[in-house]
Amino acid sequence: MIGIDANVLVRFFAKDDPDQSLQARNLIASFTADEPGFIPLVVIVELVWVLQGFYRVTKEETLSLLENLLRARAMVVENAPVVWEAVRSYARSQADFPDCLIERSARHAKCKHTVTFDGKAAKTAGMILLDS
Repeated sequence: MIGIDANVLVRFFAKDDPDQSLQARNLIASFTADEPGFIPLVVIVELVWVLQGFYRVTKEETLSLLENLLRARAMVVENAPVVWEAVRSYARSQADFPDCLIERSARHAKCKHTVTFDGKAAKTAGMILLDS
């Protein structure tokens, strides 16, 4: 198994650098179910952040991209069941994807709840606002 950094996935999806995009495409095409690529959780968050923030990828495009990564037999996404739950939460809410993943990760860790100073995350991702 080979770990994949976010910048490789960005080049694969954005296709904005001909040389690096080709290298990323060739690497990803070389993965199989027996020899998959590994995508750490932090890479998922960084990928979403870069694609939405810099490349202006829409929520719908982001959902499709994440679902395709999670379904790919030649990819292993770290803690995939939690990422699937975060994707579903993101799809049905106004929350940002990282907030959904934080809340779902904490829930899987058996936390009673997740606290935040972020009013939007408290309202949309199911967190509890920490106030004085």
